Amino acid sequence: MTPSIDVVTQANAKAGTVELDATVFGVKPRAHLFHAEVRRQLAARRAGTHSTKNRSAVSGGGIKPWKQKGTGRARQGSIRSPQWSGGGVVFGPVPRSHAHDLNKKTRRAALVAALSQRAGEGAVRVVDALALGEIKTKKLAQVLGSLGLGEASVLIVIDKKDEQVERSARNLPKVSVIRAEGLNVYDVLRHSHLLVTRGALDAVQARLAKPATAKEARA
Repeated sequence: MTPSIDVVTQANAKAGTVELDATVFGVKPRAHLFHAEVRRQLAARRAGTHSTKNRSAVSGGGIKPWKQKGTGRARQGSIRSPQWSGGGVVFGPVPRSHAHDLNKKTRRAALVAALSQRAGEGAVRVVDALALGEIKTKKLAQVLGSLGLGEASVLIVIDKKDEQVERSARNLPKVSVIRAEGLNVYDVLRHSHLLVTRGALDAVQARLAKPATAKEARA
């Protein structure tokens, strides 16, 4: 059975219903997929700019600190050696990328599972459109309040660039705005509710829906 959900206006008046694709919003959530995809996302965000100098990169130390024998001290070849204060670092971190790959099928399955989990919790709201008319944080807060999301952690999903919505949400600590093309597991999971515009819902389902198999197409 295909699930359906009410579509409301930003004043919280019913504006119809829309069917949710069961292959996007009706699958069984799998926690191990969440872990794999969130780990991949956060690893890719790391700057990887940590750096140290080994003994070849430390300046100075062109000659032996003292002669090899006769001083009563241990032999030393260079003040750049690791045992010296200010010397080189052994096996220290070097600039690198922390990113690692996850195949597309797994990434899609993780996002679909996250969306299905929120849908199963009743935490997905579909609004026909968001039209603020100006860049105003207070106005967006009022819209969220009228939708019953005033105190909730909300991820607003829009279908295209909208500076009025995106900039109005900047000063709302529990609210984030993302375009449908950038929807991802980490942002879905770190917000307790999703507020999706009708256009964004169509874009998300077009992107993630599984095509019918040959058997299903014949049925």
